Amino acid sequence: MRIPVSWLAEYAALPADLSTEALDAALVESGLEVEEVDDLRGRVTGPLVVGRVASIEELTEFKKPIRHCQVEVGEAEPRSIICGARNFAEGDLVVVALPGAELPGGFKIASRKTYGRLSDGMICSARELGVSDDHEGIIVLPESTLEQTAVGADARPVVGLDDVVFELAITPDMGYCFSVRGIAREVAHRLGVAFTDPASKAVEPKATEHPPYPVRVETDGCTRFTLREVRDVDANAESPEWMARRLTQAGMRPLGLAVDVTNYLMLELGHPLHAFDRDALEDVLVVRRAQPGETLKTLDDVERRLDPEDMVICDATGPLSLAGVMGGLTSEVVPGTRNVLIEAAHWDPVSIARTSRRHKLTSEASKRYERGADAALSMIAAQRAADLLVEYGGGTLVEGVADIDRRKPIPAIELPVDLPSKTVGVDYDRATVVAMLEAAGCTVDGDGDVLSVVPAPWRTDITDPVDLVEEVVRLHGYAHVPSATPRAIAGTGLTAAQRRRRRVARALADGGFVETYTFPFVSRDRADELGLDEKDPQREAVAVLNPLDDAAPLLRTTVLASLVNAVRVNLARGAKDLAVFEEGLVFQPAEGWTELDKVVLPVSKRPDDEAIAAAIRRLPVQPRHVAAVMCGQAVPAGVDAPGRAVDWADAIEAAELVAAAAGLKLEAAQGQAAPWHPGRCAELRVDGAVVGHAGELHPEVCERLGLPRRTAAMELDLTALPLPGLAPAPVVSHFPATLIDVAVVVAESVPAGQVESALREGAGELLDSLRLFDVYRDAKLGEGRKSLAFKLELRANDRTLTNEEGVAVRDAAVAVAAERFGAGLRE
Repeated sequence: MRIPVSWLAEYAALPADLSTEALDAALVESGLEVEEVDDLRGRVTGPLVVGRVASIEELTEFKKPIRHCQVEVGEAEPRSIICGARNFAEGDLVVVALPGAELPGGFKIASRKTYGRLSDGMICSARELGVSDDHEGIIVLPESTLEQTAVGADARPVVGLDDVVFELAITPDMGYCFSVRGIAREVAHRLGVAFTDPASKAVEPKATEHPPYPVRVETDGCTRFTLREVRDVDANAESPEWMARRLTQAGMRPLGLAVDVTNYLMLELGHPLHAFDRDALEDVLVVRRAQPGETLKTLDDVERRLDPEDMVICDATGPLSLAGVMGGLTSEVVPGTRNVLIEAAHWDPVSIARTSRRHKLTSEASKRYERGADAALSMIAAQRAADLLVEYGGGTLVEGVADIDRRKPIPAIELPVDLPSKTVGVDYDRATVVAMLEAAGCTVDGDGDVLSVVPAPWRTDITDPVDLVEEVVRLHGYAHVPSATPRAIAGTGLTAAQRRRRRVARALADGGFVETYTFPFVSRDRADELGLDEKDPQREAVAVLNPLDDAAPLLRTTVLASLVNAVRVNLARGAKDLAVFEEGLVFQPAEGWTELDKVVLPVSKRPDDEAIAAAIRRLPVQPRHVAAVMCGQAVPAGVDAPGRAVDWADAIEAAELVAAAAGLKLEAAQGQAAPWHPGRCAELRVDGAVVGHAGELHPEVCERLGLPRRTAAMELDLTALPLPGLAPAPVVSHFPATLIDVAVVVAESVPAGQVESALREGAGELLDSLRLFDVYRDAKLGEGRKSLAFKLELRANDRTLTNEEGVAVRDAAVAVAAERFGAGLRE
């Protein structure tokens, strides 16, 4: 919300020497967020004065009408000024920028000869001064301007360029600050100055036996409904300059007196109003819920199909207004409107919020209603609107007053006097607690240890004792609350599973992967895009009843399902070489979930233990997975190297990084699972149990997801990985190693990993490390045969191994491989 300081100062007695910085600090200390400070005083520099047009000479020899004006600016002689505007006459008061002035946009004013005449200044429009978007003509000031200033005097105060405008972000719990009234109250308290309630400008009338228009309320969503009527009014008259200026500074465009008055009072009081063209109404006004099939064309010229939950104001022709959100076209104030019916009402905040979101229609009115408007202001706001229309539109106020009031008494809240002190650790005495609550608009009673507090009608956010505690702390000042680091709860620190998650993430990050977090919601088409089999358990996804995005209502059953979204975004932004990973939850339906009864837990009281247990049984199983996706170049090409593209081996290496960080050893074997390529997929096992897959994604999957061909990926079930026990400290040998190479020939179908495991087992305790460094295929080896070359590093803790011992270890290792896979030494 934008609020000029001059408007604020009308109701909060701001000190004359109050700086912009000090007011900024006061707003922030009140809990309001200052987003921007627009100092209008700096928009125009140099001489800007009030002038009077002494004479006008029409220059007709040019293609467009041009005027040569003599303008009095408080000097001995009038100034000669050329102007093309036609909306002023001799004797009018105007705003003149003299040579040396600089207008918004860096436009400098200087004396110059144009159209054969000297132009020694500029007569300004509102748009040229940056005070509004109006560029229909120059600013013509009323004669009453001379009551406050004189010809030749500074024009900035006259056009509002002596003001400062604050733009505030209003939090949902301070909805009453969507008004000058609420903000002025907060600032006055913070600065310790007097506050004048703008609601005191009108006397609340009583309802009369004969209302200005017959009305009937048929829904409990309307707490109060009031009407006032003004007849024979110029509803589209130009609003007074002060009102138009304030609306413009607040970010609204003046549209005509009736609309401007309702907007002005909404900003000032925080209570929305609506102006009906009374002559466009037929029969009785009815406030009710919409009926199935009804439609309404709102003021934004959109035909809307109404929902039975929407509240509407109707007459005999049907809906006239989407209550609390936006009026309709059929009853709006139009150029010929002479009789205006002012409506002020109080609506159920929840209903207004749902209607606004259902129709994707957020208005200034709905923002205030859904945060809780002040029902006590309905009649006062309507009366003030009627008074302003009479004053500036020349209308006649109808004596009849309609006021259907269904407000209920606000219940008192019991507050222990010492609760604020106990909650925040600051010693608030009784007098301070009472004073702060009264500053918040509450009525406080009680002499004992417990206070009976009735919140103000404009504080709909105060419903519980903790809300009152918050008000005491906020109004007394957050600066009085000590800042202390909370004591850590004694314990053992992270669990073993949490430590493993950190190690895994750190290992992948050290390996060149970038961690990302994606929403766990996926579309219903994602299973098809991943090529999952119709009977694949990963297709059984849990649906969210109220998804953030209707296009993604399912919870993921695999991290890859959402991780590919991050890959696609980065590819769309020009990244080509990617290596990303995510560790997070996947969601699997509970066992027998289709047979479990649906559980609806009450919100008015604590559910019983049986209902809680039934709800827990329906919760999905949520194991933790880690997944990684790679595409592009694994090794970038350089001056001295050709580079290398990502392949399936990189995915397996990423999985091995995870296993190593978890203190485990993976067994890789040929596998087949979606979404991987059937011939380039590794099945990953730990102690014989399958814990994941890695390899190259299927070409069709890459095409459907918009990923590059040969994209590689891996996914492991972290929950399925056993937590390792305490690892013994390694024994470091001081003796040199013995290096032996061995090449064995096996069938093409035998995985290298299984051969490696057999060699490790056969080598025994003297094996320090084992590494595959070559795979060789040749017709000499025999059809369907391959040669695997390993480097063995042998070391003893108590001696230097002899060559004979090294050969014996090698032979023992080969013997195990030969027994299991028919391996033989390559000749």
